[in-house]
Amino acid sequence: MLSVVQDNLAFIVVVVTSGILFLICLGFIFGLQKKLEKNHKNQQFLKQQLGESNAQTEILRSEIAELRSGLMSTGKRLLACENFAKDLAQQQAALKYDDPDAKIYSRAVKMIELGADLEEIIRECEIPRAEAELLLSLHQKQS
Repeated sequence: MLSVVQDNLAFIVVVVTSGILFLICLGFIFGLQKKLEKNHKNQQFLKQQLGESNAQTEILRSEIAELRSGLMSTGKRLLACENFAKDLAQQQAALKYDDPDAKIYSRAVKMIELGADLEEIIRECEIPRAEAELLLSLHQKQS
């Protein structure tokens, strides 16, 4: 009889131990399922954030493309303005040298720079004495 009691006691211990292990396994499974649900919610949130980020990236790309286009247009207009200003400067310089009086005075200044005296400037450039003296005094002040 002792052996039957021992066998029953061993069977009860095995059953109780198996029940405890079963409950522990159910706890682990329940905990893992909760973690899985939490991870799934995080994944959905991250997918939504990624979608919003992608949409914002596309908006920014289109804005950058518009800015680039505007800058190119502005650059072309600026280049055209620079070329126009250069042309005007060249035309102005050409007009300066087309003026016969300007040629005379330019020649007189050149002569002063080369060391010509007052009488030589009056004679060669055919300008009045007062103007020759003025040019000579201006040139001497600049030197």
